Amino acid sequence: MYRRRIVNLVVGPCADRSGSSAGPLLAAVGCALALVLTGCSRSSGTAAAAAMPRPAGSTYTLMQINVCLSGLAGCYRKVEYPAGVEEAVARIREVHPDAVTFNEACGGDVALIARRTGYHLRFSRVIYYGKPLLCVHPGGRGLFGDAVLTKASIQSAESQPFKAQAGPEQRQWLCVRTRIGVDVCTAHLASPEAVEVAANPRQCAELRALLARRAAARTVIFGGDLNRRPACAPPGFWTRTDRSAHQDPGLQQVYGPPRSDRRRRG
Repeated sequence: MYRRRIVNLVVGPCADRSGSSAGPLLAAVGCALALVLTGCSRSSGTAAAAAMPRPAGSTYTLMQINVCLSGLAGCYRKVEYPAGVEEAVARIREVHPDAVTFNEACGGDVALIARRTGYHLRFSRVIYYGKPLLCVHPGGRGLFGDAVLTKASIQSAESQPFKAQAGPEQRQWLCVRTRIGVDVCTAHLASPEAVEVAANPRQCAELRALLARRAAARTVIFGGDLNRRPACAPPGFWTRTDRSAHQDPGLQQVYGPPRSDRRRRG
């Protein structure tokens, strides 16, 4: 946990792949993806949404949010409880994503968000200094961790800590398998703080291998706070980042399978 930035990155269905524009990049008919990138500053944490086509021309949309709600990290007043929860609910209702990935979340908060938006939820607690961390300021919001929300029912979920670890927070990944054949994954990699930054590139390599393994069997989409600008996506995956952010740009990232993969999986 460390001081967060505030920005909005919304990716919807095919445009420029640079991810660097602060204004909207509008959809182009017939593209594999359609994007809208915005550099606003009204969202709680950093939000990103990415879309990929499904049969009959529909899209699968993912929103990534770091809510920074442990109560311990040095976040911005704009994302403090309950504003961060309310903003997450509002953004989900506005965008209607198929899935939402959360980092630095509290179990009670994401359960509330899931109930208010009608999404299915899987939560994975994070170990901090050797034990689960209770969210504070205020308390009573459950344990600190990561979460995935999906419109489609969840068939199974898996979470494991990365083999590479440094510092007090045990970094991990979380993946859910949905009824419609899409796996949704998230991770929060080691921060730039001196005590843990050395683990980040090794966690990145582990994440890349994990996504590649899952993508060999099913369609996989990923959203997370990578705490780095170089991507951790497997070869051929498209990537989007919050490079238009005014503070710490490029650290929030979303990945999806190559176009050929989507055609092959139908």
